[in-house]
Amino acid sequence: MGQPVASRGRAATPTLGKAMLNKYARAFFTRVLTPFASFLIRRGVSPDTVTLLGTAGVVAGALVFYPMGEFFWGTVVITLFVFSDLVDGNMARQLGRSSRWGAFLDSTLDRVADGAIFGGFALWYAGGGDDIALCAVSIFCLASGQVVSYTKARGESIGLPVAVNGLVERAERLVISLVAAGLAGLHKFGVPGIQYLLPVALWIVAVGSLVTLIQRVVTVRRESAEAEEAAADPAAGEPGAADPGAAESGPGEADAAGQESRAQGSEAAK
Repeated sequence: MGQPVASRGRAATPTLGKAMLNKYARAFFTRVLTPFASFLIRRGVSPDTVTLLGTAGVVAGALVFYPMGEFFWGTVVITLFVFSDLVDGNMARQLGRSSRWGAFLDSTLDRVADGAIFGGFALWYAGGGDDIALCAVSIFCLASGQVVSYTKARGESIGLPVAVNGLVERAERLVISLVAAGLAGLHKFGVPGIQYLLPVALWIVAVGSLVTLIQRVVTVRRESAEAEEAAADPAAGEPGAADPGAAESGPGEADAAGQESRAQGSEAAK
């Protein structure tokens, strides 16, 4: 079949599953999951269906188990459904598909999964966990994660490179939170003191997300000033150096243009 250019755009940006596996583990699991992906294709299952089911599993694991304080089993369920990130990409490669819709769907559902995970933490601390401060920290992690992703997408949509990654991106947010949650859940199996890992992890993610947000805003401000300066200098300006029309686009247009397109290799999902 040959090497696909960009299978549905799913392979270029780290999703939850790819964030939790290094490149060697991904290569191993890709080989292991290829027969299963082929089986689903023969049964007429689409990559979109796998993406939707995987997200539904993550949401269920987070919103059913975490609010009950079952962090170990919730993380186990989430981890199992994480592999859908590898299966749908594998299916797309086998089918030779590359589509903006696939990239859009992946990025959108990534936001849903992130919200469910940190929302599950917030529900626990608002209820059985009885800690309003950690509930607020969890909500901050949820909101800041969405905004961090949006800043890069929005910056790219107005023609800026947003050449900064930041201290804590999506991969780091999820790995830190899920590993800490899974280990904290071992407290119910008699491991003493380990339950404090999750609060520490949430504070780390919250502070790291804030730093990352500031880094991206400062970068966009600097790049915007440089682009405007280049556009105002006829000697330095080049056609296409700045796109005034893009800068005046409305939120809807910006979101469409700035979607974290894995088909185009964008890193906006971070």
